[in-house]
Amino acid sequence: MAVTRGIDKWKLKKWFNVVAPKQFNDAAVGEMPANDEKAAVGRNIVVSLDAITHNPSHAYTNVTLKVTGVNGAAAQTRLVKIELLQSYIRSLVRRYRSVSSAIVPVVTKDGASAVVKLMAVTRSRVNHTKIIGVRKEMVDYTREYFRENQLDQIIGAIIEGKFQGELTAKLDHITNLNKVEVKKLEMK
Repeated sequence: MAVTRGIDKWKLKKWFNVVAPKQFNDAAVGEMPANDEKAAVGRNIVVSLDAITHNPSHAYTNVTLKVTGVNGAAAQTRLVKIELLQSYIRSLVRRYRSVSSAIVPVVTKDGASAVVKLMAVTRSRVNHTKIIGVRKEMVDYTREYFRENQLDQIIGAIIEGKFQGELTAKLDHITNLNKVEVKKLEMK
């Protein structure tokens, strides 16, 4: 009896070079297989931020990129999400410290909407009133900052840590803070 062999589907696929957005200087992120250009569009790729920026201090941050279009063999992307690793967040929260978290829906100066998840960790345990005060000022400052700046500037400030530093200085009059972090930034 004769055995019929099918065509290997992997041999029919094309490989596309995934390119990061302009704010990351169009850095090469990796390669992705797809049947054709239309199949590649719309896919999400999760990459460690230090692979794009070559900065080891960004090793605890993941970036989600969405393929928006294919130009020849290059797949162009846009930033969808910046997220801290859960293990890094767990390392910040220790005994005898207090945590204040906030989820803030924001709109930028150029009309882009996003959701920001913030976290402030104190140096020592504080009472509930101070935690609420930190959360309120964190939310107010974040909404104001996003309203006054464009999305590319905001992303750059978050990646560099400039936004977190300004927020820490703004909240320091309430209580001594160990760390203020943007746990997640999701674009809509």
